[in-house]
Amino acid sequence: MEFIWILIVGAVIGAIGGAITKKGSSGWIANIVAGIVGSYVGQALFGVWGPTAAGMAIVPSIIGAALVTIVAAYFFGRKG
Repeated sequence: MEFIWILIVGAVIGAIGGAITKKGSSGWIANIVAGIVGSYVGQALFGVWGPTAAGMAIVPSIIGAALVTIVAAYFFGRKG
């Protein structure tokens, strides 16, 4: 059950990160990947602070997801 919660929170974080950058994929699998990877990146760069859900600090995770989305758009050619 915890795995499903991680996927749901990851998808929401990825969708918010994509919406902030306006370069989101709008695909739910890509949102999940961006959210989970972004959570790892954001927490590694900015630490764990603020509210958490499914073991992910929300604010650093959204910032990390936005960064992951920007980098992915650069490498995979999404212009927005």
